[in-house]
Amino acid sequence: MYLVTGCAGFIGFSVCLSLLKKNKKVIGVDSLNFYYSKEYKLNRLSILKKYSTFEFKLLDICENLKLRKLFSKYEITKVIHLAAQPGVVYSYKNPKSYNYNNTLATKSLINVIKIYKPKKFIFSSSSSVYGDQKKFPINENFKLRPKNFYAKTKVQCEKMIKKELNKLNTSTIIVRPFTVYGPFGRPDMLILKMLNLIFKSKTINIYNYGKHLRDFTYIDDLVKIINILSNTNFNKIETFNICASKPIKILKVLELTKKNLNKNFSINYCKKRKGEMNITYGSNKKLIEKINYKKFISVEKGIKKTIQWYKSFPKKKYFETYK
Repeated sequence: MYLVTGCAGFIGFSVCLSLLKKNKKVIGVDSLNFYYSKEYKLNRLSILKKYSTFEFKLLDICENLKLRKLFSKYEITKVIHLAAQPGVVYSYKNPKSYNYNNTLATKSLINVIKIYKPKKFIFSSSSSVYGDQKKFPINENFKLRPKNFYAKTKVQCEKMIKKELNKLNTSTIIVRPFTVYGPFGRPDMLILKMLNLIFKSKTINIYNYGKHLRDFTYIDDLVKIINILSNTNFNKIETFNICASKPIKILKVLELTKKNLNKNFSINYCKKRKGEMNITYGSNKKLIEKINYKKFISVEKGIKKTIQWYKSFPKKKYFETYK
């Protein structure tokens, strides 16, 4: 049985849905916070609840006693920890939320894992832990240079995992996804935020004048890789970049969006924002070597699929509320 934290979030929902389609038993937990539309999260949950092998628990994983009760009641063999407070800009507005929902929540989960010792534990970190680097592509051994509070909490979580679970007989994996996008994405991230503004005929703010370079990862690739890793054991704690290793400028994203929509839209080019990295460009060499995953969905195809989903999604009002 799988336990997936953050099951109502973008990645958590997508991972749960994939597992359920494979007829796996999944317990999904989520606190349903208000960082963005709660109704949007409930919409994702309504899809998961259609599967008889899914069970949802409204739970703040910082509540350690309740978390222990969950583990004592169910035979949880695999834990995929995706719950987190996301967002770079918001981390400057509310750093306490990141300490609580990232660092303390992960600490609480680690303590329970040490007691119940599931066979597998996968933790989702972030490419933001690398900060700005001078050499590319970035591999897993590069020195971590977190620039913002969100990234710093992810580094703290990684350190805790390596320290606390190093000698535990639980196969532990840390993944560092790079700029994930796709259907059911977060409304505060570039592509969905951009589409929402375009369809409302509003001006899009593009920071750093569109010069940021991003290594985009389509959600289906991330989900497939997590599925493979959840069934692969290693002798020590392993860390993997999850990326296509084909970065493009944001200006190219705008070009592809315009091409797929076949319409012009208003853009306001702005200076760079505090805490954002200039370049995200990861190496996926280790991923290819260890699990032979190398066929990533291109940004061209991924943006097209995301736009098709956006057009068909009936509740676009969900995309308007976020911090």
